[in-house]
Amino acid sequence: MLGFLSTIAMFIKQLSLLVSYVKNNAFPQPLTEDEEMKHLRLMAEGNGHSRNMLVEHNLRLVAHIVNRL
Repeated sequence: MLGFLSTIAMFIKQLSLLVSYVKNNAFPQPLTEDEEMKHLRLMAEGNGHSRNMLVEHNLRLVAHIVNRL
């Protein structure tokens, strides 16, 4: 039961972070094509930092899709 509550708390925290980004337009700039290719390659090799970079720098796209719903 404790694990379930921890999971819900983490989900709420991440959701509130996304809502904050959407409301404040505080998005990182998109990566250049070369940077994106580099991080895609590194992510495929298991690099967690590159995965996070790709997610963070594409939040603008996520917010655009969310606003269209």
